[in-house]
Amino acid sequence: MEDPDNETDAIIARAHNDVPQERACLRCRTPFWSEGFGERICRRCKGLNAWRNGVSVTPGLARRR
Repeated sequence: MEDPDNETDAIIARAHNDVPQERACLRCRTPFWSEGFGERICRRCKGLNAWRNGVSVTPGLARRR
């Protein structure tokens, strides 16, 4: 049985390039501070109604059924 107090068990492995750094927002291209490569949309864009409601940025790019 593993000891939950063991420090090595608490370490979370990160990918080599998954480091906090300044990145360009994929929506507006504005540079912003990102905590890792999984965060690619700036706070301003995430605060927009279109982002929260899942609306396509450009009409016609959404997949139709």
